[in-house]
Amino acid sequence: MLPTFFISHGAPTFPLQREQPVHGFMQGLLHGLSPRAILMVSAHWEAAVPTATAASPLRTIHDFSGFPPELYDLRYEPPGAPDLARQTVDLLANAGLLAQLDPVRGIDHGGWTPLIVARPQADIPVVQLSLVRGLDPSTHLAMGEALAALRAQDVLIIGSGGAVHNLRAIDWSALGPNAPATPPPAWATDFRDWLDASLSLPAPSRTEALRNWMKAPGARMAHPRQEHLMPLHVAAAAAGDSKAARIHESWQGGSLSLAAWRFE
Repeated sequence: MLPTFFISHGAPTFPLQREQPVHGFMQGLLHGLSPRAILMVSAHWEAAVPTATAASPLRTIHDFSGFPPELYDLRYEPPGAPDLARQTVDLLANAGLLAQLDPVRGIDHGGWTPLIVARPQADIPVVQLSLVRGLDPSTHLAMGEALAALRAQDVLIIGSGGAVHNLRAIDWSALGPNAPATPPPAWATDFRDWLDASLSLPAPSRTEALRNWMKAPGARMAHPRQEHLMPLHVAAAAAGDSKAARIHESWQGGSLSLAAWRFE
């Protein structure tokens, strides 16, 4: 049975930041794994109901502006997996979650910027699954629970968001390749530590902690809006009773956490 992952994808410039520790980490993310497909849950797609991409191949979406020109030259267009997309929708529907297919949408930067580093060949089929507007924690936990069966079918479930993601609190001057390291503020490390402790709990307690994440220390500073946290809820719930281990830890811009966890 395959693991599930939650990764923090950082800024869209991630593929260009080869000097950053997270770049080397992402290069090895899929080491030893041979999934038949990847189900990617990105922070950058919200829909009225859970929606799965049914296109093939998936076109590259450059859903950002103001970045270096070379970033817009990058293309990552893996094959889609329409059959997996339909199965995803069926599993969600069987769990009482109305879901739908999108026959034309591609893959946004929450999906392609980590994958272009982790699997530059773009040879593994990918389905991207949306978040649900309103960003209700219980809804996204239920989505993960409904999709847990895919792990036994060689589908790798990845939640791509950010462990701590507050753009207003970032020190943008500290994002360059030669910028000095800036220690993260206490509210950021407090929330990251809470995540670490909560994800290490047995599954039922882990689920309840994630359902009530806004009670965590520094919660609303860490996530003024929780779209970068909800992919974690899906990935953690899809893991079932699997244990979590933090597999990467680094920071950008002072307060942007690039932490990642593996559940198996």
